[in-house]
Formats: sequence, structure tokens, C-alpha cells
Amino acid sequence: MSDLVKHRVQEAARTLGTADPLAYVGPTLDRAFSRPVGDLTYAANTLTPGAVPFEPSFSEQEPNVLRFTIEPLGSGAPVSRRDEATREMRRLVGPLFGGDALRWFDRRSEEWRGLGSLGRLEYGAWLGTSYDASGLAGSKVYYELHPHQLTALPVPLTRLVETAMATMPALVPIFTSIACRRDAGGQRVTFLHRGPLAVGDLGPLMRSLGLEHQLPGVMKVVGLSLGGRFDLPEQAVLIGVGQTSEGPELRLEVMLGMVPDLPPTFLDLLALGLAERPRELRALGRWLRAFTPDSADWPGEFSVLSIRTTPRTPARISLYLRPIEFEIHRRLSDVPAMRRPEAVGVS
Repeated sequence: MSDLVKHRVQEAARTLGTADPLAYVGPTLDRAFSRPVGDLTYAANTLTPGAVPFEPSFSEQEPNVLRFTIEPLGSGAPVSRRDEATREMRRLVGPLFGGDALRWFDRRSEEWRGLGSLGRLEYGAWLGTSYDASGLAGSKVYYELHPHQLTALPVPLTRLVETAMATMPALVPIFTSIACRRDAGGQRVTFLHRGPLAVGDLGPLMRSLGLEHQLPGVMKVVGLSLGGRFDLPEQAVLIGVGQTSEGPELRLEVMLGMVPDLPPTFLDLLALGLAERPRELRALGRWLRAFTPDSADWPGEFSVLSIRTTPRTPARISLYLRPIEFEIHRRLSDVPAMRRPEAVGVS
């Protein structure tokens, strides 16, 4: 399977005009995908249940960047996956982004990579990387997060987390992501929203974060792309908060597989929302081509629609993909359900 994954990321890099990811994570992919193509073991993961744990994504804010997330070490123990993600993050950050960046990451990740975090791990960690024409643009680790670990967060992020949980008691913290780029680092906490959510109910939280003026833009993206739907069902919503140079950040992530009546024209509707930004719309088309196999006419199913906003940046989208060539033929009811998308019809 590693040969297939490496072929796809190289093809995607050529299409998008980025550096070859194999120069940075080739051995990492070999270790993560060492079993044969079609091995059912791959399906039992928490990143992309029912498929090989490889998830590319398109970001409107990084339109010409190749991005993908993997579950390291495949079927290894959660602690082993956590340790592998940490080692790979450190291996990339230190030499490429410098000693200050590595020390920053070590401080931020200490709670999640140390002995105190060994209990009750379900998946350990995921590893994400991104590439532009100059090489590695960024690297990120997604660590499982338990409520008792919230006290280990940096003070500004702790305040945002406390505000979010006080404003929306249905939020349950599930992971923290720690990212390093060439010139900056950042940390975010992501919550699962228990129960259904009307998008307008984000108003009090966004008001508390100084983001109330961005709520109409968020609602426009949701309503347009979901065919007029503003009510999201249970298990369909993740909410992330983080502190950026622009102030507080909020991310609304819609698990598309949990939306029962997703419009068959979802992608067309999403593209309609990008019509005012033709550069990003063209980039989305290139990204779709980058992950479409020669033997198919479509790249796969879309798993997550993510909407990000800050006080100065209006709603911008990211789109996550389950590539068709990495689906494993196994009933999804047989595997964990953390991010289980059902079939998504796209015209």
C-alpha cells in the first residue's frame, strides 16, 4: 500500500506544483502503509474508518499547497502511534524550521507525549504535513485530549477553551493540534458537539470571542453548500478554537457523512460560494484533478467541510477527502465511529 500512497502524493505534487513529499516523509509512509493493498486491517482506524488512513485536504487559504494527514504506524498500539507522530514532528521541525521552533513544540507537546498521558488512549495521534513549491510548509500533530489535560494548555488558549465550554456546555474536548510552520506555530483545541446544532446557536460563542460579525458569513457557507440546511444532526459537528496573530480563531467542522440529506450537487453549491474568488476556485479544480486516479472520473467522497474565521478573516473553507483508490471493502459498522462518513453523492 505504501507504493500506492507514495505514487498518489507524487502525482498530486506534480499537479499542484509543490515539492515532492517523499523527500520528507517517504520512510514514514513506508512504515504506516507496509501491509498489502486491500488488507482489511487498514479499515480499523479512527482517521478515515473503512479506508486507508490517508486524508488529503484542500484549504482555501493555502490554495496551492499539498496537504495530507495520516495515522502513523497503521495497526500499531496507540502509544506507538503517538510516539511515532512525535518523533516525526521533531525530525522535521528541528532541521527545517530551527531550534527555536523545536523548543516551542517540545514545550507545547510535553503533556501529550510524556508518561502521564499513557492512560485511555484510543488512537494516540495523527500526523499532518503540507508542502509548497519551496518544500515542507508545515507539520502538525493531532493528540488525543482528555479533560484533565486542559490545565496543561497555554494560558490564552485555556481562556478560549473555558469560554467555549461555559458558553456551549454540549462541547466535549477530543483532541489538540500543535502545528509548526516556517515562521509561526499554533495550537488548537477541537470539541465534539453533543446533540444537534442550529448554526445560528454559535452566536453567543462567537460574540464572546469577538467574532459575532463573522456569523453571517459562516451561515452563508453552511446554508449554500448544504442546500439551505442550517440544522446539523448529532455527531455531525466539531468546533475548534485557537489563538492566532489576528485574535481568536473558530473552526466549524461538518462531518458530511453524518448529514443524511446532503445535496447531490454539494460540490457545485460549494463552488458557487467560491465564484467571487476565482483563484481559489481554480485551485480547487486542480486539487480535485490531483487526487483523481487515471482509471476514475472522480477523486472520492468528501468527508469534512471545515469553515474557519478570525476577527479579520471572513469565513474560509477547507475540504477533506476520502480518496476512492484507498477505500477498503468492509462494512463500516465493523470499525470505530470517530469520523465515520457514509456515502456522499456528488454530481
